[in-house]
This record gives sequence, C-alpha cells and structure tokens, in this order.
Amino acid sequence: MPELPDITLYCEALERRLVGSAFESLTIRGPSLLKTVDPPPSLCVGRRITSIERIGKRIVFAFEGEVFSVLHLMIAGRLHWKKPGAATGARNVLGAWSLRDGTLLLTEASAKKRASLWIVAGRDALGEHDPGGLELLGASAQQFRERLVAENHTLKRTLTDPHLFSGIGNAYSDEILHRARLSPLLLTQKLDEERIGRLFTATTAVLNEWIGRLRAQNGEGFPAHVTAFRPEMAVHGRFGKPCPVCASAVQRIAYADSETNYCAVCQNEGRLLSDRSLARLMRDDWPRTLAELEEKRRSSRR
Repeated sequence: MPELPDITLYCEALERRLVGSAFESLTIRGPSLLKTVDPPPSLCVGRRITSIERIGKRIVFAFEGEVFSVLHLMIAGRLHWKKPGAATGARNVLGAWSLRDGTLLLTEASAKKRASLWIVAGRDALGEHDPGGLELLGASAQQFRERLVAENHTLKRTLTDPHLFSGIGNAYSDEILHRARLSPLLLTQKLDEERIGRLFTATTAVLNEWIGRLRAQNGEGFPAHVTAFRPEMAVHGRFGKPCPVCASAVQRIAYADSETNYCAVCQNEGRLLSDRSLARLMRDDWPRTLAELEEKRRSSRR
C-alpha cells in the first residue's frame, strides 16, 4: 500500500500537472471503485482544480465550489500519467480522467478490487474521511508521545493505526522500528522516555529521508515505480537477507497476507519473536534465539 512518502510524491506530481486545469471527461470502469452516488462524479468535470491535498493515505482533488474527490489507492491501486487521448481499455484500468494536457489513469493489479473513490461536497463532508491520525512531519515530540501512549498496543499496531498516526503502513513501520532499535511487539505503555524519544526521532527521520530520496529519484517525472519493497530498505521485504547494521539475517512475523520484518539482534537482543503459525506447528522446538535457529539449521543439513 502506498504510504506517506509515496503519497506525498503523487500529490506533488499531480499538483504540478492538474492545478488550474479541469477534467474534460471522467470514465469509471471499475464497478466497485465509486463509493458515493450523490454528488455524482460528473460534478467534477469542467470544474477548475484548485489544489491537491492529502488525508492520511488518501489523495484529495479539490475543485472550485468546494467539491472534492477522495481517492484511496489501498494495496494495489496506482496512478499513471499518459499523453492526451491515451487508451483506457486495459483490463486493469479502473478509472480515467482526461485533460487537455494529459490523461490520468487509475489501475489496480489485484483480483481483489479495493481502491475507492468518493465525491463529496463541502469541507464538513470531506472531514468525515479523515481518520484523525497525527500528521507526523509537523508534530512535536509531546504530541507524538501523547498519541503513542494513549492506548496500550504493540508498537507495530500503534504506528500503523490511522486513527493515531497518519500515513504509516506496514513498510515504513518496519523501517522506523529498525532505526529506533525497538521490537515491533513492545507495548506502548511499557516504554520509558528514552525509548519514546528514540522512536520519535526515528519516525521523523525515516519519513523525511524517504521523501527526499524518492524526490531525488523521481525528479519532475510522474511516480512510476511505487512499491512497498525497495532495495535500499533496511528490513522491510528483506527476510533472510543481512541487516545493514549487524549483518545478521532479517527475520519475520507472518500473519494473514502480510508480514513484519525485523532484526533480532538490533531490535530484540538477539531473541526471535514468535511467528504464531510456526510456533503452533513446532511447539517446544521453536528456537528462542538466532543461535538456536542456526543450530537447528545445521542439524537439519547433517
């Protein structure tokens, strides 16, 4: 799922291309894409686009007359900027917006179509799409602390809760926790002030660094390779590969259709975190440390 750094790049690219212009036509091909009936999507055609905004992981197209189009890309939704009159008939195209200077396409490379589009009128209606998460790049250390300890959940769950923090998902929470040298399963209300400060510093640093890195890679072009898995990442999507800090193998906790990646040495004093499915399968044979894991691997090769 595109997170704050990628959504920021999308918003900046859209702002350069769309603000001051108007959509000449709008085509919705995905039957599950549009989540509202009134106002109709036709209300966005012919109106001047006044700004591009972000609410968490949602992209907001603001039109004159306080009409707004709210787009959530979910996991596999992606935007593409094409030439005027570009073909829109590909199977994975869910929506197409035509302008005088180009065509904006929405695709979704997944059998489960989850991308969502809402048309709303008025700032009050737009506010209903804000889950209320703290905008981290403008937040103070005290604001961060208050949100962090408001409930007692694991760090992974807390950082990715859109009602607590804005724009962080599975990928960047892994990177933030690795930078902060904290286990993803630590409980928020068990943290001392030093760890909270370390986490705040890591959070703002990782997000700012990745926004800067993506800007440098993208230049003035339209973001073309939006992904949660990047070779420069420290741990996310790097199960089994060496940690860039200590060179021990990156570990994972698998659940549902996603996973958490972490370094046992840097983040948990060398102890492995239990993967529930494997722990149930292996029971007492589940290794507790990296050393035990390596010994089991050596024994299996004998």
